[in-house]
Amino acid sequence: MSRKYFGTDGIRGRVGEAPITPQFIMHLGWAAGKVFAQRGKSRILIGKDTRISGYMFESALEAGLSAAGVDIGLLGPIPTPGIAYLTRTFRAQAGIVISASHNPYYDNGIKFFSGDGTKLPDEVELEIESYLDQPMTCVESDKLGKAVRINDAAGRYIEFCKGTVNSLNLRGLKVVLDCSHGATYQIAPSVFSELGATVVTIGNQPDGLNINHECGSTSPAALKARVLEEKADLGIAFDGDGDRVMMVDHNGELVDGDQLLFIIASHAFDQGRLQGGVVGTQMSNLGLELALKDKGIDFRRAKVGDRYVMQMLAEHGWRFGGESSGHLLCLDANSTGDGIVSALQVLLALRDTGVGLHEWQKRMSKMPQTMINVRRQKNVDVMAQPEVIAAVKATENKLADRGRVLLRPSGTEPLVRVMVEAEDPAVTQLLAQELAEVVEKALA
Repeated sequence: MSRKYFGTDGIRGRVGEAPITPQFIMHLGWAAGKVFAQRGKSRILIGKDTRISGYMFESALEAGLSAAGVDIGLLGPIPTPGIAYLTRTFRAQAGIVISASHNPYYDNGIKFFSGDGTKLPDEVELEIESYLDQPMTCVESDKLGKAVRINDAAGRYIEFCKGTVNSLNLRGLKVVLDCSHGATYQIAPSVFSELGATVVTIGNQPDGLNINHECGSTSPAALKARVLEEKADLGIAFDGDGDRVMMVDHNGELVDGDQLLFIIASHAFDQGRLQGGVVGTQMSNLGLELALKDKGIDFRRAKVGDRYVMQMLAEHGWRFGGESSGHLLCLDANSTGDGIVSALQVLLALRDTGVGLHEWQKRMSKMPQTMINVRRQKNVDVMAQPEVIAAVKATENKLADRGRVLLRPSGTEPLVRVMVEAEDPAVTQLLAQELAEVVEKALA
């Protein structure tokens, strides 16, 4: 069966437009509650990021779950990986995240974690969807679910993050944190300062509307400028829900997810704890693959999306993977992508090797890569269009064996991503632009 509502990362869209409406989200809470209530008396945790619509959807989910007879634990604003962790530690049946991750404030979404802190299996998502086609009902009044607010949720998650690097002392390190006015705005500064770092924080004044706006991992310009202004050792940027991370070295140069994954995996390999290879995606830079192979580390590519990276890691029994966007999986530390934990793993590698972030990134030569986002108004199968197929083939012929071409619809935004990778940055830009124009005409 195909999913009607769930995408690669839950259900996401513009607030007020189906399915991201209060009525639907309440129905979704009820549907999820019905599924989990069948498995015995249950409790489900709800956490959110800082966007203004989170209040509305938190209440809607609470009403739906209660109507299904499920107890609720309210976590408040907390990073997505924190919700996964707390779902495990509270022995809850599931965790629900209200977030649209790196999207603007006017988007929102819902995603679920299982009791193990991992994405829900396909069959459970399909079962939830089956209830969405049924009218909502309500249990008897004495069976209604109760809601409690978990006041120490943030403190628990802070201690967890610190516990993933027990031996790490950051005394003497000056770091700038960009919290994207999102879910890490209180937690990340506490983690790094309690580990001894001198912390300068930006993007930590959420007002419900400024999440991800010209800040965070998707817009690192402000972080670069502040690192140079403060003469800091490095900068760390998270996205709105805290599952992605990017870094900036002391010269203000960006260190992206591929480079961070290389640092983490190399360090784990040298310490003998890699336990296999590394999983990237179709978008991972060719330089990552070549640098890992030079060290004798196996590298595999999954489809874009942390769900698929996770699946491939599970298939191989491996523990490290990630995406260029900074969504990194360190499964020896947490069950899902965790921006704070991943940043700590990088800092652990820097400390243990005595090599700075600027020097580390020189060890992986990135292939010039250009990606252009083409907006689409309707769901057109781009790769089924003859003119697009011909343009991709022509571009691949021009590159021969010295580059890559990738077209893919985004799983979280109404975009088609056009990516070209080649040795010459000018050629890369030109070919990507030409291909993007063909895609744009096909989508018009």
